[in-house]
Amino acid sequence: MDFFVILGPVVLLFIVLGFVTYAIFFERKVIGWIQNRVGPNQVGPWGLLQTVADVLKLLIKEDVIPQKADVSLFKLAPIIAYTPAFAVLAVIPFTESLKFADIAVGLLYYMAVSSITTIGILLGGWASNNKYALLGGMRSAAQMISYEIPLVLSVVGVAMSAGSLNLTEIVKAQQTGVWFVLPQFLGFIVFLIAAIAELSRTPFDLPEAESELVAGYHTEYSGFRFAFFMLAEYTYIFAMASLITLLFFGGWSAPFGLTFIPPLIWFIFKFLFFVFFLFWLRATMPRIRVDQLMEFAWKVLLPLAILNIFLTALFKEIPVLSQFY
Repeated sequence: MDFFVILGPVVLLFIVLGFVTYAIFFERKVIGWIQNRVGPNQVGPWGLLQTVADVLKLLIKEDVIPQKADVSLFKLAPIIAYTPAFAVLAVIPFTESLKFADIAVGLLYYMAVSSITTIGILLGGWASNNKYALLGGMRSAAQMISYEIPLVLSVVGVAMSAGSLNLTEIVKAQQTGVWFVLPQFLGFIVFLIAAIAELSRTPFDLPEAESELVAGYHTEYSGFRFAFFMLAEYTYIFAMASLITLLFFGGWSAPFGLTFIPPLIWFIFKFLFFVFFLFWLRATMPRIRVDQLMEFAWKVLLPLAILNIFLTALFKEIPVLSQFY
C-alpha cells in the first residue's frame, strides 16, 4: 500500500503529462479539421511529435523576468496555479477500485482546492508589473469567482440526489437508476457552462484575450514558467472532463447493459467525448464581451442553479418522481 501511495501519484503525473501533450496536438487537429486546414503534420509520423518539439522549445528558452517585477511572487505564481490542478486529481475515481483518495467529501474537496488556482493567476498578473497582465489577472479573478458560485450550486442537486458528497457513491447512485444528466439536466447545463468559464476556454477566454490584452496575465512569462500556466489549463481539462463524467454520466458504469466492456474503457470513452466537445467549442464559438460574461453569470446561471436546487428538493418530496432523484 505504501508503495502505491508513492508510485501512484508519479504514474498519474506522467499520464497527465502525456494527456496534455497529445490533447494540445488533438486540439490543433480538431480545429484544423473544423476550419478546413491540415493542422500539425510535419514533426514525426502524422505530426505526432509536434507538441513534443514545442515543449522542448519552451524548456530551452531563456527565462526572462521583467526588471521591475516582484521576482519572488513572479516565480511563485505558476507553481500556485498548477499545484491545485494536479491536487484535485487525488479524489477522482476512474473505476470503483482505481482511485487514490476515497474521502467522504471528495466533491467539496475538488471545488475548494480548484479555486486556489485563481490566486496564482492573479498573482502572476500583479507581480509582472505590466498593465495588460494586471488587467488579465483581474479579469480572471472576477470571472473565476463569479462562475464558481453557479458551478458549486449546480452540483448541489447531484449531492441531494445521491445523498453523498463522495464521488464513488455518486456514481453508484447512478448505477441503480438513471444517469443524473436526465433528472439533473438543468444542473448539467449550468455546470457545463460554468465549467467552461472556470477553465477560461472559448467563448469565455477573456483573461488571455490576445486581441486586447496581448496575452493577458501571462504576457511577461516565457519558457518553462509559461509552460506551467498552459499545463495547469490542460490539467484542469483532464480534471473537469473526469468530473462531468462522474457527476452526470455514470462514471465507469456501462449503458444499456453493455457490461462486457471493462469499466475503465467506459470511463475513458465518456471522458474523451467531453474533451473533444471542449475543443470543438473553441473552434466554433466567438469570444463574448466582458460585460456579457459577468451579466450571464449573475443574471442567468445563478438563478438557474438556485432553481435547480429548489426543483430537486420539490421532486424528491413527490412520491411518484422521487425514484428518479
